[in-house]
Amino acid sequence: MSLITVIGRGHSGTRAISHTLYTSNVYMGSMLNASGDLLPPQAMYDACRVLARYVRWEGDLKWDFSALHTMDIPQEFTDLLHIYLKSVLTNDSQYRGWKIPETTLIYPWLVRLYPDIRYIFWIRNPRDCILGHHLTDDMAKFGIEYPKTDDIRLSRAISWKYQLDIVKATPRPQHWIEVRFEDFVLNQEATLKRLEDFLGIPLARIIVRRDSIERYKLDSGVNYYDFFESAMREYGYEIPEGT
Repeated sequence: MSLITVIGRGHSGTRAISHTLYTSNVYMGSMLNASGDLLPPQAMYDACRVLARYVRWEGDLKWDFSALHTMDIPQEFTDLLHIYLKSVLTNDSQYRGWKIPETTLIYPWLVRLYPDIRYIFWIRNPRDCILGHHLTDDMAKFGIEYPKTDDIRLSRAISWKYQLDIVKATPRPQHWIEVRFEDFVLNQEATLKRLEDFLGIPLARIIVRRDSIERYKLDSGVNYYDFFESAMREYGYEIPEGT
């Protein structure tokens, strides 16, 4: 039995890998929405709020996640996670998994509870990632403290940074792969080969659209913030001229 999950903020293009896994006969749960999210989500949302109690906001764009790696994981959290994952954990398929963006918010404890899961970290240029609405735009809904702002683009950008930071702060599990959405779109065959080698199963090919990437180039609003720079350089995204 192999468990697979997808880590990545909402609007990172994670539906592409969820649909790929589903089409490849990976059991992704008893009920999915059009984005490939496992439903119903409420127990996952509540689990996110439990974990958030132990994240210490240090002001500005800094959070201390250290307690998450050593403290006892509350039974309340484990119970909520098992409620959310019931259809996956009780299924007898050889390959099972799930995807919902909020998994990223509980990632540190998920790794501790399930260190043998195969984790797919799905990455997208943050300039595209913050163009559309997502439930995690306002992290206060999940009990996370951050610099509140009425600027929705800035709020999304802070959410993007928080979710990258919580992943980076967590010790990497044994089975881990990072995939850029842009590579999946532009070079699907090579990207799927990497994923097939990682997962140990053949994967289906789904239709991808070139216009699903670099949408920020047609956007007239603010879509770049200075705190994107280091991550954008790390993952090979172009930094705007003059910044």
